[in-house]
Amino acid sequence: MLSRICIAIAILIALAIAIEVSKGEKHSGGQKLKQVSFSSGGTVKGVVKFEGQPPKPRLIRMKQDKNCEAIHKGKPILSEDFVLNKNGTLKWVLVYVKSGISGNFELPKEPAILDQQGCIYKPRVFGVMVGQPVEIRNSDPTFHNVHFVSKNNGGFNIGQPRKGLKTTRTFSKPELPGTAFFKCDVHPWMRAWIGIFEHPFFDVTGDDGSFTISGLPAGTYEVEAWHEKLGTQKAKVTLKAGETVTVNFLFKSKIHR
Repeated sequence: MLSRICIAIAILIALAIAIEVSKGEKHSGGQKLKQVSFSSGGTVKGVVKFEGQPPKPRLIRMKQDKNCEAIHKGKPILSEDFVLNKNGTLKWVLVYVKSGISGNFELPKEPAILDQQGCIYKPRVFGVMVGQPVEIRNSDPTFHNVHFVSKNNGGFNIGQPRKGLKTTRTFSKPELPGTAFFKCDVHPWMRAWIGIFEHPFFDVTGDDGSFTISGLPAGTYEVEAWHEKLGTQKAKVTLKAGETVTVNFLFKSKIHR
């Protein structure tokens, strides 16, 4: 009789443990719950406009490396440090949530890609999360060296002497835009800027000057737009759950090359 009671107690304990484990799995899916919240969050979108007299486009001279020159077949290549789109907006502006964010967020499943194509870094400006891999590629039939300079993440300088080489790096500390960049000592015109964030709420403007930051929980945030030549513009944004708010930034001419 006693043995039956012991068996029954053991079964009950096992069932209780199984229930708790099941609860824990559903709950630990804290990340899954965050994903639901993330996808149903609010959105900040807009465009980055420019006002004033734009600077004269700066021509990149690649004659010091015949391989670089040959890739472009004599076509003139302009610097991307200032790109004014046809609609009066700016390309390569990094827009991000600067304050108001709390919590931990999953890293993207894919690495960010920084490629060297035509002896130019592509993209010119990009953002990643702390801990997200950055895959650096050499797609050119010439020697490049990847020289990383930063305020918070130290630096490195590695050679990629032939086409097809890749290297992957991660960064452990956040970097505000403008404090970290890649350059090539062989080709001094090559430059790429990186912002490193503890959250996924950032975007870079493209050929239409627009940006979209989605998944923001309800709250009040400071959103900043950064341009490598024009500096920063800020905006305060208050979002309700699932709301979309439009914020436009305006930069005025103050460039000195």
